[in-house]
Amino acid sequence: MPYNLQPPIRNSDSFWLDRPVFVTGCAGLLGSWLTIALVECGASVTGLIRDEVPFSHLRRSGYQDRIAVVRGDVTDYELIERALNEYEIDTVFHLAAQTIVPIANRAPLSTFETNVKGTWVVLEATRRSPKVTRVAVASTDKAYGVHEKLPYTEDAPLLGCYPYDVSKACADLIARAYTATYDLPVAVTRCANLYGGGDLNWSRIVPGTIRSVIRGERPIIRSDGTPLHDYLYIQDAVHAYLTLAEYLDEPGVKGEAFNFGMDDPKSVLEMVQAIIAVSNYPELEPVVLADAPHEIQAQYLDSSKARRVLGWSPRYLLEEGLRETLEWYQKFLDR
Repeated sequence: MPYNLQPPIRNSDSFWLDRPVFVTGCAGLLGSWLTIALVECGASVTGLIRDEVPFSHLRRSGYQDRIAVVRGDVTDYELIERALNEYEIDTVFHLAAQTIVPIANRAPLSTFETNVKGTWVVLEATRRSPKVTRVAVASTDKAYGVHEKLPYTEDAPLLGCYPYDVSKACADLIARAYTATYDLPVAVTRCANLYGGGDLNWSRIVPGTIRSVIRGERPIIRSDGTPLHDYLYIQDAVHAYLTLAEYLDEPGVKGEAFNFGMDDPKSVLEMVQAIIAVSNYPELEPVVLADAPHEIQAQYLDSSKARRVLGWSPRYLLEEGLRETLEWYQKFLDR
C-alpha cells in the first residue's frame, strides 16, 4: 500500500454538511462526543440507543434532542436495515459495544453477542444498503493482546485472549473481511485508552481517580501501578474518527486498520499522579492495592500510519486533556 501519500486537505464542516450519518452506541463516551461533533458540523445524525442512560453526556448536553433516535439492539438485523434505508444513511460509525472488561469476564456471552454479532449485523445491513459510502468500525488496542515487541503496529497479529479482547479482535477481522470479500468501504480504528468527560464507569482509572481527587480523597490503584498504557483524550479520538471517515475513499484507507494514540505511554501510577497534579489537592498520595488479575503489563501503540496516510495527530497534551476532563467532572458532580 502507498502509505507515503500526502492526504488532501479537507474542511470537515463542508464535508459533513447535510450528510446522513448513523452512529451506533451514540450514548456512550465516544458516541456522545462524536455525535455532538457531527451535529455541530451540520450532519444529519441518526443514533442507535438500546438503553436509556439518564446521565449520558449526549442526553445531559441536550444534543440527543437534535438527532433522530432509533431505539433497539444492535444485534437486531431488521432494525438496523430499516434504519439505514429509511434514513438514507451515507456514513456509518459502528461504536456500539460492551466495553467494560470486568463485565466481559463475568458475563462473556452478552459481550460476544453485542461485540461480535452486532458487528456482522451492522456490516451485512450496510452491504445491502445502496446508499452507504463509508463505514468506520471501532476496534481497540486490546485486540492485539500481549506482544513482546512494542509499540504495536497495525501489522501485528491480533492475539487477544480474554473475552473483551477476543470479542474486539473478532469484530476487527469481520470488518476487514467485508472489504476483502465484498469491497465494502470499511476501515477500522484501534484507539488507545480513551478518557474524557462523560465516562461514568468509576472503576476506570481516569474517572475513578478524578472523582476521588475532587472529593479530596486518596485515589485507589488496583494494580501495582506499573502497567504501561497509552491514553488518548476523547476530543482527539473524535478527530480521528471524523478524519478516517473523510478519507475512506482515498488510496490505502479502505479495508485498513489504523492505530490512534499519543505514542507516549504512561504507567498507571504516572497517570494518577498527572491527575492529582492538576487537581486542588496536589498533596494526595494514591493507595496502591496491587490486586489486578488479567492486567496486561504493557500495551501501547505506534500511530505513525495514521499520521502518514490521514494527516492525523493528537491536538491535546496530556495535561490539557486532563484539565478539561477534571472541569467536566467538577460540574457533573456538583449538579
